Amino acid sequence: MKLTVGSRDSRLAVAQARLVMDALQAAHPELRLELVTMKTTGDRILDRTLDKVGGKGLFVKELEAALREGRVDVTVHSCKDLPMDLPEDLPVAAFLRREDPRDALVLPEGASEWDIRRPAGSASSRRRVQLRALFPAAEVRPVRGNVLTRLGKLESGAYGALVLAAAGLVRLGLEHRVSRYFTPEEILPAAGQGILAVQCRRDMDLEVLDCLRDREAEVCALAERAFVGALDGGCSSPMAAHAVVKGDAVTVAGMYVDAEERIYKGTVSGPLADGADLAAELARGLREGGAWRER
Repeated sequence: MKLTVGSRDSRLAVAQARLVMDALQAAHPELRLELVTMKTTGDRILDRTLDKVGGKGLFVKELEAALREGRVDVTVHSCKDLPMDLPEDLPVAAFLRREDPRDALVLPEGASEWDIRRPAGSASSRRRVQLRALFPAAEVRPVRGNVLTRLGKLESGAYGALVLAAAGLVRLGLEHRVSRYFTPEEILPAAGQGILAVQCRRDMDLEVLDCLRDREAEVCALAERAFVGALDGGCSSPMAAHAVVKGDAVTVAGMYVDAEERIYKGTVSGPLADGADLAAELARGLREGGAWRER
């Protein structure tokens, strides 16, 4: 049996696709695997932030077209890049075990501390509002491009620091570049951060993908996505959600930022099966009443 895996063509995306392929090969030695890479609209437009050009869906539409046309059998995504509304004919078949979900501060090579006279680079409004709360005197400027492109801009002196997902740095073997990890209490991660998602056609025999599924990652991903979905969240809205499973319970922390950039945070806990419903309830409460407003 042959399985063709689709991925964006960035070094990180390919590394993530290879992780999926290695897991499939280990569970199914008889499989013949082929990797097909492509550049998405989101990869090509680098002069504007995503909220100005259509949101995170720009990272998946070419991959979804390849799935529908049968050019690939499955596609691999960073879960945080998946839009909230997924087409019914292209479901997520598996969420893989989560890598470190935290955000990380990266400094220029050889630097031991952030020269706060230079801006921090981040294209994420979620990171921007939380960084400003932590470092009121700091300037945060947008930065686009893949991880290596961003690191190049850092080394050129355009930025004094970058804030990147720790998971991506780990998967690229660049964890040595991390100067500091931000706890979820300091910077709440994006929904799905650190989790890989595998998408396929609905009519595909999904049994071969069972080896990829991680129950804890699935519970967390669905709860975090439910939080964002309940806020009608798009790329331009500063919001975040992070779920943690302990035993038979899940705790979801969420953040909502209103039009005046006031930050509202809260947590909710309950049974694993109720994670998505609880997360959506938390989101509505923060948006409508601010009952958990950070003080």
